[in-house]
Amino acid sequence: MRAFIRAIEYHLPSTRLDNIELAREFGDWSAEKIFEKTGIRERRIAQPKECASDLGYQAAMNLFERAGVAPADIDFLLFCTQSPDFFLPTTACLLQERLKIPSSAGALDFNLGCSGFVYGLGLAKGLIESGQVRNVLLITAETYSKFIHRHDRSVRTLFGDGAAATLIEGKDGIQEEFLGPFIYGTDGNGGKNLIVPKGGFRNRDDASVELPTQVKKDEQDRNLDNLYMNGSEIFSFTLRAVPLAVTQLLKKASVKFEDIDLFVFHQANSFLLEHLRKKMGITSEKFMVFLENVGNTVSSTIPIALFEANLQKRIRPGSLVVLVGFGVGYSWGASLIKWQ
Repeated sequence: MRAFIRAIEYHLPSTRLDNIELAREFGDWSAEKIFEKTGIRERRIAQPKECASDLGYQAAMNLFERAGVAPADIDFLLFCTQSPDFFLPTTACLLQERLKIPSSAGALDFNLGCSGFVYGLGLAKGLIESGQVRNVLLITAETYSKFIHRHDRSVRTLFGDGAAATLIEGKDGIQEEFLGPFIYGTDGNGGKNLIVPKGGFRNRDDASVELPTQVKKDEQDRNLDNLYMNGSEIFSFTLRAVPLAVTQLLKKASVKFEDIDLFVFHQANSFLLEHLRKKMGITSEKFMVFLENVGNTVSSTIPIALFEANLQKRIRPGSLVVLVGFGVGYSWGASLIKWQ
């Protein structure tokens, strides 16, 4: 049995945060300057009571409605998020009940950010091609806005909330590979450079923990529950890790660089993506960018970009696509897929 991506759908919350509103708040940054720095004009923000599971639920319902698949067909639910509803129970279990997926299905959460979609594909492929299940529903959903301090322009201009639902299905009697190979990487030494210092148990009752020294003076009212990002370190890490991962992937797949039809990287921001594109010698025609009206939706950027690439007919059945996710952790993953 071979695993392949059968369908992708996504969902964004209704509230829009555009650059005009941010410019009014920040004062010295115009709406156009924010766009020039990020490639983003607006991002969607979840309501105070709207959680990642709510966004993921709607993305999955979109998939059930439009892809000709029913909840009863799902054998396993994978839910990727770093903003779960609860520490426990597992949010995937709550989604199983809410989506009316059979109780015979497996369900689990996994806590990964920008590399999460690639890791999820790898997990789904393993479940299917080992004969354990046939249909895997992979939901990626994030509400980073709940972590962000409103005066922190380094992250508030970038991140948007959203969710994607991807159906990975198994085909019998097929020798051709549609998902893979995969390349993975981890460097926990970089964990401190994109972090919410409080929220788990490490610093829960430790009054001695201080904010990162790089926090600007106008952000001193922030606390340890806010997201902190060391942008320059993330940038340097990405320029090191991504080209190497692509080189390793193509070698592992025995595929030439020029044979790739489209490169879909994690949609972090346009400044970083353009540096990667030029550094790797990828033409604009073979490089997908889709974040202007959605922002950086963390683990959902790649499936959203794939959905839009298919809509724009930039990929067709048989197209070879390189996916690369990278970021918080540090964690990165790359995969070659043959589009169906």
